[in-house]
Formats: sequence, structure tokens, C-alpha cells
Amino acid sequence: MGQAASTPRISIGALEASYPLYCKAMRILIREGKSLEQIQRSLCWDRLRSLHHCLPKSYREPGQLYVHLKREICA
Repeated sequence: MGQAASTPRISIGALEASYPLYCKAMRILIREGKSLEQIQRSLCWDRLRSLHHCLPKSYREPGQLYVHLKREICA
């Protein structure tokens, strides 16, 4: 979690605008064969977690998104 402390604060609007990029980054990490633990240490995971925390009805928890994308990629 040290990475989250070193990243600059970002507005919710900027997080929402970048949501597709964070999902794309997670897809790339999954395709590259990164482990869940490695993905959980990534910036995209941190930003997706922040979005879910602030707007849980609009954005999935990153773990759920990971499972969904993993199934989609492996299918």
C-alpha cells in the first residue's frame, strides 16, 4: 500500500474520466499473466478501489472487476 501514499490526490471527476483506462490497464495486466497480488499493487487497482469507495453504486469493487475481466479474457 506504499504506492497509494506516494501518488498525488486526484479528483473524483478525473477518476471517473479515466475509468476506461484503468479497466484497460487491468486487462493488460491480466493478459500479461500478472498474479492477483501483483495487480493489487498497481496504480489502476488503487484508482479503481478509490472509485468504488466513493461511488459504490456506480463502480464495481476491483476484485469483482478482476474476476469478470479474467473470465472474459480466458473465455
